[in-house]
Amino acid sequence: MSRRTSLKITDELERHLEKASEIVASALDDDPPMSVVIDAALAHLIQSEENIREAREELDPAVIQRFNTDVLGLRYRTRIESRWR
Repeated sequence: MSRRTSLKITDELERHLEKASEIVASALDDDPPMSVVIDAALAHLIQSEENIREAREELDPAVIQRFNTDVLGLRYRTRIESRWR
């Protein structure tokens, strides 16, 4: 991972951050800091990947593939790969 000193916020990223902020907010009038929203998103990504790895041992591949996303996806029941970037 390359380290950057600044975060360029495109319109699409702003929409994603706003939606994620709504999910993380504890109440309608709560406005969590961006760092909290990003921390929650990263924790969710890591937990999702772990859950998919564990579930693939117990569930049919067709069921697992229903939970594929643009970021995480299971292919040919051999590995989980990130399709992000």
